[in-house]
Amino acid sequence: MLKDRSIQFTEAERSLIQDTHFFQTKTVITRKVKQLLEQLHLSLREALADGSFLAPEGVDLQVGQFVKGEHLHDFPYQYLDFPKFFSQEEKFTFRSLFWWGHHFVFALILEGPHLEQYKQNLLNAYDRLADQKLYILMAPTLWEWEKRPELLLEIRKDNRRTVEAALATRPFLKIHRYIRFESPLFEKGGLAEEGVATFRLMKAIMAK
Repeated sequence: MLKDRSIQFTEAERSLIQDTHFFQTKTVITRKVKQLLEQLHLSLREALADGSFLAPEGVDLQVGQFVKGEHLHDFPYQYLDFPKFFSQEEKFTFRSLFWWGHHFVFALILEGPHLEQYKQNLLNAYDRLADQKLYILMAPTLWEWEKRPELLLEIRKDNRRTVEAALATRPFLKIHRYIRFESPLFEKGGLAEEGVATFRLMKAIMAK
């Protein structure tokens, strides 16, 4: 006979498992985020028509990928990858990630044979990119999404030499731009437009 191992639930846990309002609201938010990502996808398609890119052969410039999950460090998430290309050796994508409890982040992910040109493009466009709240990920893996100071190097006009030294040793290039949930963009709208503006800002890095 299975014995009760005295698993107990705290008062806060008991209150939460009775809360139907939270999950109803979560469903509404999830739907809104999907609509936001769909709007962003359409706007990015228009932005892609404005220029040419140093991109892998076969890069997806039409469809993109919408993903929804529950366990990014135990928090739900939704994202759009567009444009998108992933292989073991080469990556070229712009990810727009909504991460519950953390932030919204736009990220340019680049790896592969064109990496040195991407780095040089960044330096060539440095004055335009500096002081725009763009951060180079310094983590050993591409798949870090937390905003932790020790993992990020901000692109600023007063630290160009530091950025140059950091770029020289990076095996990939990943640049983040974070939008806090306290931002007026969540209350008044404009997140899709902010995503397109971020992509346009980063286009210089991907230029041929």
